[in-house]
Amino acid sequence: MLSDSDRAIFNKYRRIVDDHILDFIPEIDPLSKDLYDSMKYALLSGGKRIRPVLVLAACEMFNTPLAFVIPFACAAEYIHTYSLIHDDLPCMDDDDLRRGKPTVHKQFGEATAVLAGDGLLSCAFETMNKDMLMYLDDAELLKRKVRASYSLSKGCGCRGMVAGQITGIETEGEQCSADLINYVNYKKTACMIRASVMAGGFLGGMDQATWEDLAVFGENIGMAFQLVDDLADSGSGQDADASTYVQLFGREKAVAQAAEYIATARRAIEKYYDHASIYRYLADLLETKLYE
Repeated sequence: MLSDSDRAIFNKYRRIVDDHILDFIPEIDPLSKDLYDSMKYALLSGGKRIRPVLVLAACEMFNTPLAFVIPFACAAEYIHTYSLIHDDLPCMDDDDLRRGKPTVHKQFGEATAVLAGDGLLSCAFETMNKDMLMYLDDAELLKRKVRASYSLSKGCGCRGMVAGQITGIETEGEQCSADLINYVNYKKTACMIRASVMAGGFLGGMDQATWEDLAVFGENIGMAFQLVDDLADSGSGQDADASTYVQLFGREKAVAQAAEYIATARRAIEKYYDHASIYRYLADLLETKLYE
């Protein structure tokens, strides 16, 4: 059952992300105005802000100052938004709408959309690296920042999200095994969600035991997140060509598998009680969506 207090905490961190989402976009020459406008359009088109909120959860779990974490939270959202822009392109999913608004390539043109995605991805790393320069005289804090940056880099790259995307494209329309579908779901979605959780943990200075717990939570909540999305898409007729767990096993088994992921994620963070309220709320929210 969704807790009102947990929901309030989650929404507080979402508002923090929204308040700062444009803060780290570097000054862009007026001659490149379309680039800035298209990046801003994508960032302000709404969204759940799951990944940056998971980074900010470090503030609650480890009592970490907000200012220490916000640049990395925004970087996580820049990465996620770039991936959505590229996913929507005609050469990928070919979507005309996202969150009820024209996709970036429909609003600004295909070439500008490609460059808007490129710009946001580069902004993510510029943001993190610029922030790290402020900690060159503090080896311990700098180490936390470097580890967080590496976590996000690995989660979105050719061993993470991009690997899942290419495998998803190559297997579109094919009958896939459960192992292959789980690989795509893990790489395409769970890797970046896990990376965001771990980045927050690194910024908070987590110990080895907490590292192991957050890794389990991030991986399982990420896998559940993808299954919940697939269940929603199957009900609306979207992604008819995609190979999904729902197509292979049916809705009932997909719901049961998602519930198992959520239960595993919950067990990993239950010992942290109120310090893990953001994580707990996300698990509760996904479980609620399973049975809508």
